Amino acid sequence: MEEFSPRILPLLWRRSIPARKPVGRPPRLTVDVVVTTAIRIADAEGLEAASMARVAAELSVATMSLYTYAPSRPELVDLMVDEVLWTRALTCDGGFRERVAFYADQTFAMYRAHPWLAELSRVRPPVGPGMLAETEFLLAAVATLGRPVDQLSVAATTISSWVTAAARHEAEGVLLRRTTGLSTDEWWQQRGEMWESWFDVESHPTMTSIWNAGAFDRGSDEQAQDAYAYGLGLLLKGIESSVEGDDRVS
Repeated sequence: MEEFSPRILPLLWRRSIPARKPVGRPPRLTVDVVVTTAIRIADAEGLEAASMARVAAELSVATMSLYTYAPSRPELVDLMVDEVLWTRALTCDGGFRERVAFYADQTFAMYRAHPWLAELSRVRPPVGPGMLAETEFLLAAVATLGRPVDQLSVAATTISSWVTAAARHEAEGVLLRRTTGLSTDEWWQQRGEMWESWFDVESHPTMTSIWNAGAFDRGSDEQAQDAYAYGLGLLLKGIESSVEGDDRVS
């Protein structure tokens, strides 16, 4: 059973705690230095590379001394995740669509800068300022529409789920290209024989008609971007047009 360790909370919320004047010799490192170093390694080489030993070596300290600042590897990863969530600096004074667009742009930029985020589940995120800043921002964005309070959370979660899934999908492509040396389009091209020798047009008439119309000619990344934009547009329209007791998209 996964157990919660309360020692992570003061680390996540360290900027909310008044700084105490150190007694004796100042510590050589800080939690911020350890976390940013781990993030830098993960950005360049992947999450697995950001081990406690590697971070310690990067900082020229013994591995055991690192546990003073991050008690375990899972807690270090939690600190890394919340740090990159926090650095989005989600502030926007526009209307509903402007705020959602800003959130989406910042989220895609975050995953592009830190593709290792796609290796981690967001189902149980670190309960830190980064996660709460996202929740507050999206709730406030939906609140500008004047929706009933009981609809705010579900609408905000729906937006977050759609945007995050698309950003993660893009980041997964980056990770796969790093590990395989192939882009997604190149991966599909290698499987061209399947279409020539195994694809049955009679069993897939709709797909065949779309193929013949040239709708599959665009690259995988472009198709993914089109699908994301199309879905987000419908999603936002539905949230804007919904009324209490009626969730249909008009």
